[in-house]
Amino acid sequence: MRLILNGKKAHLPEIREAVETIRSEGNALEVRVTYEYGDVARFVQEAVVDDVKRLIVGGGDGTVNEIVNALLNIPEPVRPELAILPLGTANDLATSCHIPKEPLEALELAIKGETHAIDAVQANDRYFINVATAGFGAEVTANTPTELKNFLGGGAYTITGVLKAVHFVPYHGKIWTEHVEVEGASVVAAVCNGRQAGGGQVLAPHAYLDDGLLDVIFIQDFQLSDIPQVLLELAHLGSEGSFVKYFKTPWLECETKEQMPTNLDGEPYSSRHIRFEIVPKAINLVMPMTTPLLK
Repeated sequence: MRLILNGKKAHLPEIREAVETIRSEGNALEVRVTYEYGDVARFVQEAVVDDVKRLIVGGGDGTVNEIVNALLNIPEPVRPELAILPLGTANDLATSCHIPKEPLEALELAIKGETHAIDAVQANDRYFINVATAGFGAEVTANTPTELKNFLGGGAYTITGVLKAVHFVPYHGKIWTEHVEVEGASVVAAVCNGRQAGGGQVLAPHAYLDDGLLDVIFIQDFQLSDIPQVLLELAHLGSEGSFVKYFKTPWLECETKEQMPTNLDGEPYSSRHIRFEIVPKAINLVMPMTTPLLK
């Protein structure tokens, strides 16, 4: 068993104590600490060479995204299982999966818990397993200062969102699948494998990690006078709304006239054209039996 730990969190006393406790219980837990970008991929390659069967990643959603991209470059027969030690600001995937926040509890689950085969999503040449957002949500994530995130936690995204909304300009583009096509100015677009992003905002309440489908939500530009209708459509999600479109699909393509800020599991990504496609049962993820995200 090997823990790949985000170097920014390695100094935390509760992490060191949790690792020591796990080892004192007779578990052979090795630790690798990242220093710079690229370390995660290198550690994953080393783990495969060393025949490590399960990797634990300690960090936030961005660190999880980095290891998912590294794992999906490993052939499936030798791809290690994955467990999460949530140490980020939002921890959206871990929280929605009911993975414990307390380090020792999370490590106990990571060591002893059962794995479940979950889908990943390919976005052009990148991968993610939780949520991709574009437009307003991505601007909030990209422009929230690290110091504010560290001080306020998930509340930092709310404050940044309010400030950005005052000056937000919708983006024009279109999205299409085999059966759905939507074009116009958008405020928010989200392609979801999991359910929540942005520090706890539930975007896709009907999403599952293992159903072979993306949950897509697209909110078109609206006026202040339209807010009651928008709220009504958000409360009754479907594909026929005037402003809010919500549907499931195994793939989706989107195209914008100008570069729209996009992030994949919180990590910035830039392209005017993106094809999203489910990669079924790609990751064996350790999750508690209480998780609501398995179909």
